[in-house]
Amino acid sequence: MKRPAVHAAAGHRLGASHPRQEGPADLRLVPLALAAWGAAALAVGAPGGRTVLGVLCCVASAGLLLVWCGSVRRAHRLRLPGVAVAGALLCAAAGAASAGLHGADLRRGPVPGLAERYARVTAEVTVTSDPRPARPRGSGDRASAAGFLVNADIVRVTPAGGESAVVRTPVLLIVAPGAHAERWRGLLPSTRLGLAGRLSPPTYADDRYAAALRVEGTGPPRITGPPTRVQRVAGELRAGLRAATDGLPADARALLPGLVVGDTSRVEPELHEAFAATDLLHLMAVSGSNLTIVLSLLIGPAGLATRAERRGLAPRLGISLRSTALLGGVLTLAFVVVCRPEASVLRAAACGLITLLAIGTGRRRTLLPALAAAVLLLVLYDPWLARSYGFLLSVLATGSLLTIGPRWSAALIRRGVPPRLAEVLAAAAAAQAVCAPVVAVFAARVGLVAVPCNLLAELAVAPATVLGFAALAAAPLAMPVAEALARVAGWPAGWIGSVARGGAALPGAEIAWPGGWWGGALLVVVTALLLTAARSLARRPWTAAGCAVLLLLAVVRPPPLTRIVTGWPPPGWTYAMCDVGQGDATVLAAGDGAAVVVDAGPDPVPADRCLRDLGVTRVPLLLLTHFHADHVAGLPGVLRGRSVGVIQTTVLDDPPEQAAFVRRTAAAARVPVVRAEPGERRRTGPLDWWVLWPRPGAAPDTGRPNDSSVALYVRIDRGPALLLLGDLEPPAQRGLLRAYPALPPVDVLKVAHHGSRHQHPELARSVRPRLALISAGRDNTYGHPSPLTVAELRDRGAAVLRTDTDGPVAVVGSGAGLRAVPGPRIRNGM
Repeated sequence: MKRPAVHAAAGHRLGASHPRQEGPADLRLVPLALAAWGAAALAVGAPGGRTVLGVLCCVASAGLLLVWCGSVRRAHRLRLPGVAVAGALLCAAAGAASAGLHGADLRRGPVPGLAERYARVTAEVTVTSDPRPARPRGSGDRASAAGFLVNADIVRVTPAGGESAVVRTPVLLIVAPGAHAERWRGLLPSTRLGLAGRLSPPTYADDRYAAALRVEGTGPPRITGPPTRVQRVAGELRAGLRAATDGLPADARALLPGLVVGDTSRVEPELHEAFAATDLLHLMAVSGSNLTIVLSLLIGPAGLATRAERRGLAPRLGISLRSTALLGGVLTLAFVVVCRPEASVLRAAACGLITLLAIGTGRRRTLLPALAAAVLLLVLYDPWLARSYGFLLSVLATGSLLTIGPRWSAALIRRGVPPRLAEVLAAAAAAQAVCAPVVAVFAARVGLVAVPCNLLAELAVAPATVLGFAALAAAPLAMPVAEALARVAGWPAGWIGSVARGGAALPGAEIAWPGGWWGGALLVVVTALLLTAARSLARRPWTAAGCAVLLLLAVVRPPPLTRIVTGWPPPGWTYAMCDVGQGDATVLAAGDGAAVVVDAGPDPVPADRCLRDLGVTRVPLLLLTHFHADHVAGLPGVLRGRSVGVIQTTVLDDPPEQAAFVRRTAAAARVPVVRAEPGERRRTGPLDWWVLWPRPGAAPDTGRPNDSSVALYVRIDRGPALLLLGDLEPPAQRGLLRAYPALPPVDVLKVAHHGSRHQHPELARSVRPRLALISAGRDNTYGHPSPLTVAELRDRGAAVLRTDTDGPVAVVGSGAGLRAVPGPRIRNGM
């Protein structure tokens, strides 16, 4: 039989690997992997007796099914699908058994009982992960302290007044921030520590640790045993890469270690949020693509691996195909050691091994069974992966690239798209289409810029990764060479950061979507309908172009068009209260895209979105009434893409960490910070305001930061008079009335402290507001605003609007035409 020309030209007895000439994909391992995955997900955290019963039922059912299939086959010579079903049942039993055994390890020994009693203990532990910073949260009066979280195994525990016990129980160490943060950050896996602290139960029943151990004190870690030599070498390599990147710009310095070895310790929350909004988070952690890129340098394209014209360094160096595959395995092992054998790294190694298998065989059809085998082995090895959001997304993305991507790529090529561009477009679209419903389930959002942002970022991933690994390898030998390589790698890394920030800054970067499994199912239906419509649009270029323009407008949302569609902001607005959740951010229009901003809210994203919707591009003055996190943590969002003249603050630096955050952020943006002078008057455009509080010469009570809030009386030319009270409590409100007994009536009152019950009733009686506006977060735990406060304001004739029910609110008109206009409700992430 004569072979086809393409096979004959391959120079190999098996012929060329060509996707159109291979048989159908081998799906036999897929149901086995899914069975083990599902059973492990159900068994993790389940009672032991129930898990044992489930395992026995699966094994017994599989045995009976195999016996029946064998007898039928001998009698009738038939091949029945019962064997495959029995295999799935056995894999389910294995997954459940693995989950049950891992769960039993958590319940064994004295640690779980001590955690239930919140016992204080001294312990010796072995570190099993790198310390990772706990991201501060900006809700409430203070941002939570950014300490460290460390996975560890307790190997000896001694309760207060009790006897010590030798154990091996996984726990989560919670380390408070302190002066020795760098010492904690530098800990390596396998290091032994001696410490004291208080145990507490895990947050969820399916957590992978038996207890949380909150370490007492803020001193340095007490090391009782050094890490292993392998971990020391890996740590030195990672430290060398960090040192080589020290001189890079901020984004490149943060991202390059993350792209190469998954070190995200330098990534600021704002940059993290930008990557989340653009669905680029997979680039900030180690993924299979990192290893694929390195292996591709060695072997070249997988499709040419078994052909005479195969590419890469291996054939140029005369390395045989089998030796190349072996060398690739060694590289994979080194990759796991350097990047740490945690769950995300193991997923990356599995994906890399799939690529390695393709390199060794050159056959696309082997990739899907390899993915199924990798899932099966990883779930049996670490059953907690069965409930891992990241693991699910990783498997779905890889599966989409192996199944949907090639078909979409071929369809694009048939329509005249260049092959390389078609491949990249199809891969990004397939991964987004499959992963978006899962993101919607857990994050209640849909990204509209994910595909273009991933395409733009993809241009820089390979050079940044290759040069970053080169800097990693060069750092122990010649730091100047490593720094030069890191400097070059910083350009593509900085490009990725710019893509993320630029995409996240677009008004329509993401839209709210119903969360939960129903929301995910709805998105699956919508995606299927859109794909069906896209096939017909391909034959109608003008209709397709119109849809593309509509999508572009939905993402860019030009303010004039947005105002026509939504009616927001209303024409002639003079004052606006942003919907930023449980916090304050208000805006005074100063003309021609300029505005005075009072407070920034607890989160940069809604603050930036509000100002963008209002068309504010220039902020001559940003006033921060006091330093509580729900008023200042959103400062980066106000600074993003705007010209800010000066930041004015209160006279009391409390809480000190938030005051330091404001000054640090302002210094990075080169914006001066000044104090609000009590009694000072200022004017900008149509705005004329007077600082009423704190009083001149008054020493604020350091125990009451709220009472140091800057309070303003504002007059707007041909507009309303406003009284903005910050978070003043009743003592300061009484003091304000005593200091200004002739305070004139106002049109608009910004109610103090989110409408809490603690108000001085005489203040509202004195100023007689027509509109009372309250900023509060939906479903906040403080009970804001108080129904009593709302009722008292309405009894005095004020119309009350609140952001938790009305969304953002704008004030228009004056005199008899004064009114408040609610805006569109948006998801602010609070």
